[in-house]
Amino acid sequence: MTAVPAAAISADEVRSIVAAVLDPEVPVLTIDDLGILRDVTVDASGHVEVTITPTYSGCPAMEAITADVTQALGDKGFRDVRVRLVLAPAWTTDWMSDAGKQKLLDYGIAPPQPRDDTTVRLTLSLRCPQCGSPDTRELSRFGSTACKALWVCNACREPFDHFKAI
Repeated sequence: MTAVPAAAISADEVRSIVAAVLDPEVPVLTIDDLGILRDVTVDASGHVEVTITPTYSGCPAMEAITADVTQALGDKGFRDVRVRLVLAPAWTTDWMSDAGKQKLLDYGIAPPQPRDDTTVRLTLSLRCPQCGSPDTRELSRFGSTACKALWVCNACREPFDHFKAI
């Protein structure tokens, strides 16, 4: 496949290609749903730069996401691609889209609760994404990934991940 001419596609079109890349740890979310896609630029020569922010520094998914972004753009003919990791400002669950939070819930993961930086929040209960019961408890502060906690529902007895508010 030949390289895409710089004038043939806009930065918004390139962004839509990148935005569709799935998160390897929660494959129902795109990197845009997750809020880690920060910027996409295309210069006059066709060089593409994608800026992403990891959910936490040292996140092991960043290598896979970088490869997937490069592959998605390469499949569309882009050969001059750079994926840049930016740690500041630090990612926050506030950057997740509402659609992404709904996808988490539909997938069986309790989405993060809204944050209020003026108060200290204590999560005593979450609604179970399986049965909707508020009779739940945290089993472990760390779940299948560092950004999730493991909870269990006392009503239906099903364990579930909770995407922690960061």
